[in-house]
Amino acid sequence: MAHPFMVAPGQRVSLAKYDPDFHGEYASKDDLAVVEKLQADLRAVTELQEKLYAEGKQALLIILQGMDAAGKDGTIKHVMAALNPLSCHVVGFKQPTSEELAHDFLWRIHQHAPAKGHIAVFNRSHYEDVIVVRVKGLVSEKLWRGRYEHINAFEKLLADNGTRVVKFFLHISRDEQRRRLQERLADPTKQWKFNPEDLRERERWDEYMAAYEDALSLCSTPWAPWYVVPANHKWYRNLVVADILAQTLRDMNPQYPPPRPDLGRVQIK
Repeated sequence: MAHPFMVAPGQRVSLAKYDPDFHGEYASKDDLAVVEKLQADLRAVTELQEKLYAEGKQALLIILQGMDAAGKDGTIKHVMAALNPLSCHVVGFKQPTSEELAHDFLWRIHQHAPAKGHIAVFNRSHYEDVIVVRVKGLVSEKLWRGRYEHINAFEKLLADNGTRVVKFFLHISRDEQRRRLQERLADPTKQWKFNPEDLRERERWDEYMAAYEDALSLCSTPWAPWYVVPANHKWYRNLVVADILAQTLRDMNPQYPPPRPDLGRVQIK
C-alpha cells in the first residue's frame, strides 16, 4: 500500500495543500508512542542495512531536498545515525566546481551513487539543476525543462541496476523558516550555518515553491518516488523519514547469503 506522504506518479502537486505543521495522531516528541516507534524503526533500519551489505546485490539511494533550514542536516544526524558508516556514505552537493560544470549536470551525481550492498545519502542532489538554476536563471528554460526527462531516465538506470531510490522533500512553512534562521543568528553555536544569501533566497519563496511543485509532479515515478514530509516539527519529520526507510528496506527484503555447504567440515584450531 502506498505511503500517505508519497506523491503518486502523474499526480500534480500543490504544496499549499500539504500542511507542514501536520503531526498525525501524536501530541509531541515526548509521546511514548513516538519514542517507541522511532526506536523500533531505527532498529529495523540498522538490521536491514546489515543484511543489505551482506547480500551485496542491491543498493539504496536516499535524497534529501528542501528549503534552507528545512532540516536536511538534522535528518541526517537523527535518522541516518542509525546507519553503519561501513556501508553508507553521505554526500553534500554544493555549488558545482569548474570541473563539474565542464561535464553534463549528472556527471558529478553519478560518481556518488551507491555500490551494491551500500546506502548513499544525498544532502541536495541533481534536483538543484531544475530548482536553483531555474529560480536564479542560470540556464535557459529550454535546458532546465529538458532535465526532468534526463533525471527520470537516470533514476530508472539506477533502479534497473538494483538501486532503490527514495526521495524526501522536507516541507516547512515560510514562518518556520524565519524562526529557524533567527535561531541561527541568536545562537553562537549555529551562527556558522547562517548565510546572508539565505535571506535573498527567502525573498523568492514562491518561485522556489513553484519549482519544487514541478519537480515533485514530473519526477515522482514508480522506481523513484517522492515523499512530501511535514517538517515544521523536527520530531515528526524524523518519525516519518525513519518509517519510510524501514518500509523501503523491508520491501527490498535483503537476505543473508546462504552458508557454504562445506562449512560443517571446517575445524578452527
